[in-house]
Amino acid sequence: METTKWAIDPTHSEITFKVKHLMISNVKGEFKTFQGTIDGEDFTKATISANIDASSISTNNDDRDTHLKSPDFFEVEKYPEITFVSKSIKKVDDDEYQLVGDLTIKGTTKEITLDTEFGGYMKDPYGNEKAGFSINGKLNRKDFDFNWNAALEAGGVMVGNEIKINAEVQFVKQ
Repeated sequence: METTKWAIDPTHSEITFKVKHLMISNVKGEFKTFQGTIDGEDFTKATISANIDASSISTNNDDRDTHLKSPDFFEVEKYPEITFVSKSIKKVDDDEYQLVGDLTIKGTTKEITLDTEFGGYMKDPYGNEKAGFSINGKLNRKDFDFNWNAALEAGGVMVGNEIKINAEVQFVKQ
């Protein structure tokens, strides 16, 4: 029996993050290049995987992006890819799920739980069947060896440890 396969539609998807800056506001960034698949019709039994091009990071500031690509953070020349592979998907409510999987950044793999909202199915004007999801989670950047920071004169640090991640993704049935 052949498994149903879905692939991320990159033109209708985004992967973003936020981190505290100077302890007073959030700086937002995104990854511009990524791929992902769902293998299986029943999402609670499917395997979900994603690959993100770490060098596609963008925060709308070239100097900051260059620093984020350096060994202080993503070290993109040595670790060009961020990966996620699901381990389990648990239904919490009607359209709410908990997606648990292994996230690998900079050579370090950690289990992460992502709150996932299933937006539903829809056919686009060209007859392609699509499925939409909103995915949210948090991680501690130090878990992935992102230790660079700067102390502030008034106390505190320049970059917060908690990273909020969000993905708004559409998958297209293959």
